[in-house]
Amino acid sequence: MSRHNDAIRLRHMLGYAYEAFALIENRRREDLDDDRLLELSLIRLIEMIGEAANRISIAFRNQTTSIPWSQIICLRHRLIHGYDSVDNDILWEILTTDIPHLIVELEKIIESPIFEE
Repeated sequence: MSRHNDAIRLRHMLGYAYEAFALIENRRREDLDDDRLLELSLIRLIEMIGEAANRISIAFRNQTTSIPWSQIICLRHRLIHGYDSVDNDILWEILTTDIPHLIVELEKIIESPIFEE
């Protein structure tokens, strides 16, 4: 897979992370239980982050160790295959703690000279 495709996937990940973070702005943990559409939207965005991560080349993932690639990809698999047992407490923790960190790291990578061809 080309560096160009990796860059596209990283931008997809960043866009989905921004969307997820925007959806929880001014929200409380309880909103996940009370708003099914919100819950499903957030789960889907995290799945798409994981799918985009999975499509990034292994070589590039090995170069960018600031991103927990395997955890992101495993979370995607867990959400897809464990669709009937999503723990909203864990989901909220990911959204409020891990997603902001992921945004920062993705921005650093995208803005870095690593993409200069």
